[in-house]
Amino acid sequence: MTSTQTLTGKTVLVTGASQGLGAAVAKAYAAAGATVVLVARHQKKLEAVYDNIIENGGIEPFAVRFDLLTAEEKDFDQLAKTVLAATGRLDGIVHCAAYFYALSPLIFQTVAEWVNQYRINTVAPMALTRALFPALKESEDASVIFVGESHAETPQAYWGGFGASKAALNYLAKVAADEWEQYPNLRANVLIPGNIHSPQRIKTHPGESESERKPLNDIMPDFIYWMSAQSRGKSGEIVYL
Repeated sequence: MTSTQTLTGKTVLVTGASQGLGAAVAKAYAAAGATVVLVARHQKKLEAVYDNIIENGGIEPFAVRFDLLTAEEKDFDQLAKTVLAATGRLDGIVHCAAYFYALSPLIFQTVAEWVNQYRINTVAPMALTRALFPALKESEDASVIFVGESHAETPQAYWGGFGASKAALNYLAKVAADEWEQYPNLRANVLIPGNIHSPQRIKTHPGESESERKPLNDIMPDFIYWMSAQSRGKSGEIVYL
């Protein structure tokens, strides 16, 4: 599949859109014809992605600086109002934002580290999806993509809080998919990118060479497919890319 206008007419929100996987997804969706809502906490990096989309002929995106780590319910509700006031609709969310400290034995991991990883990796996707659910429900074809991690299904030493929070994300996605069975226009799935060349992978596997990692562009057709109408009817799946 190519990215040629596969997402024309869709409006999609991407978290973690200022760098790494989130930035790549946002650019790919814009190239595929979507209006993209960029959500991240780094203003300058957000602006760089925004400018890149414009320079490459994409529809003008919306950029929203938002800190998922500190946000409370009212903040998610206000974000939803802001997004809908600007776009008038929403057809999808890609939860790319992730929080990772470092690989370490459980004995060295702190409560704060676990809480923060759960806030970004599990609670924020729930809160944002819930806040935007009324808009998603009105879409003719809506897709919510949760970006997962292989250690969520295969627990391994040192992955502690990060792996646990991503396991909870898988559960969240499955619950959403089950609850949405009454809405044939809605779907929720988990995509696990694998060993991609991203800031997070560099942090978790510092000894790897770049040649051992997949370029981000290699998996963009998959992200486009699972956001497009071609994946309609597929929900509750955990997909390894």
